[in-house]
Amino acid sequence: MYSSSLDSSGSAEASALMFGVLGFVTILAYVVGAIFMGMIFKKAGIPAWKAWVPVYNSWIFLEMGDQQGWLSLLVLLAWIPLLGIIPAIVLAVFMCIAAYRIGLSFGKEGWFVLLYIFVGLAWLIWLAVDKTAVWRPLAQATGNSTEPPVAPAPTQQPPTM
Repeated sequence: MYSSSLDSSGSAEASALMFGVLGFVTILAYVVGAIFMGMIFKKAGIPAWKAWVPVYNSWIFLEMGDQQGWLSLLVLLAWIPLLGIIPAIVLAVFMCIAAYRIGLSFGKEGWFVLLYIFVGLAWLIWLAVDKTAVWRPLAQATGNSTEPPVAPAPTQQPPTM
């Protein structure tokens, strides 16, 4: 009889199990991310349902960080073999810039973006549940408004005798 040590039924089962676990973890991360991104959107006055729509949530996130929302469409080019990594990297850079600016708008320090870069889900959760994080548009948060300053209203002087 012929015997082979390359029995593929065990490896197929292991691959299916690994694929199932990876799929479950991916869906779980998306759901948790959408919940907390929705909370952040709500703090910024944006309807929370927009966090549940793939690609559109990135569009809104980029616009919150004063970036061009259409950059989120770069994810659609990621399927191109070998060249797809370039738009993915460009999008990741602009998402990090947006996260930095969103953090500033919520009153966080500049270093807070490091949490987004290394553990993005933790950044979302922290910003969503932080009671001290109050949304102020970036120009107000940094004091760099493009509008001209307004003169203070004159105060009434008491009549002199």
